[in-house]
Amino acid sequence: MIFNEEQRESVLFFGVDLGTSRSAICSSNGTREWIESFVGWPKDFIAEKVIGKSVLVGTEALQHRLSLDLYRPLDRGVIKEGIEGSERAVKEIIRHLIELARPEPGQRLHAVVGVPADSLKINKLAIRRAVSEHVHSLMVVSEPFSIAYGIDLLSNCMIVDIGAGTVDFCVMHGTIPSEEDQKTIFTAGDYVDEQLYSLLLQKYPNSKFNRNMVRQFKEQFSFVRTIDEQICVELPVNGKPSIHDIKDEIRRACESIIPPIVETITEMVSRVDPEFQTRIRKNIVLGGGGSLIRGIAQCLQEELSEYGDYQVTRVADPLLAGAFGALKLAQDMPSRYWEAL
Repeated sequence: MIFNEEQRESVLFFGVDLGTSRSAICSSNGTREWIESFVGWPKDFIAEKVIGKSVLVGTEALQHRLSLDLYRPLDRGVIKEGIEGSERAVKEIIRHLIELARPEPGQRLHAVVGVPADSLKINKLAIRRAVSEHVHSLMVVSEPFSIAYGIDLLSNCMIVDIGAGTVDFCVMHGTIPSEEDQKTIFTAGDYVDEQLYSLLLQKYPNSKFNRNMVRQFKEQFSFVRTIDEQICVELPVNGKPSIHDIKDEIRRACESIIPPIVETITEMVSRVDPEFQTRIRKNIVLGGGGSLIRGIAQCLQEELSEYGDYQVTRVADPLLAGAFGALKLAQDMPSRYWEAL
């Protein structure tokens, strides 16, 4: 059965996209927020005195990272096993997201949480442990499925969710997708960061920069193919600020994920019933932060043209599409599907 109106008034529904780099929440009271998936605890009492807080989450944690034991607890979308503090850090991310949703006192909290397709079985128990202190009922789904649900594309399409830790693929047939309909690869945003870091080291061996700076360069300037602008950043060389041209390195790093995405799309389409393959090819939809790379939809469409008439588009709000779809699913979900905690 579906929740009746009286029951709904006492429940706050929300969807969470728990990501390697960013996590987002959309709730039935109108909250729409995302944060960086970082958590930090002060290293000592001096750090806590300076910061004035016992724990920091998101951008605030990154800004004070030199004073913190900093955690990025989701590796390829999965809670890191065997690393002290990772599950604790995920609990803090969940707690912080729920605080952003501002639940009313006494409201029951029902959450749908999205995770990478291949990690659904592996991660479900860890997610349950992390969420159980904060919510009353839970459902864990794949992130590309939640994106599809949010945009009402439940049949004859493929969702490609390009995140930091993973790229997740899901073919929608008008039903809840099976394991065979979904796939995860790991040449995603973090892979781009590593490629860019290596390329910059090769080109500018005497310059000083770190991986967080490289990630920021990627997020600010990312593109594939060509753009009519220069991309220059300031980096120190022997302590002196110097201008560096990084345009070619940005392009090469971003384009490094194109071949494996093309290969996976064509392989998954080839497994679809031949009668429906044409419909799927004409409805490839990108989501996730990686879909914000300038030119990536057109680039993929051009690369895929060798294999047929493909049409590639992007969701309107890549950073919130997964959480919004999870919320919509939570609001529509018959009560028998909920897992009580």
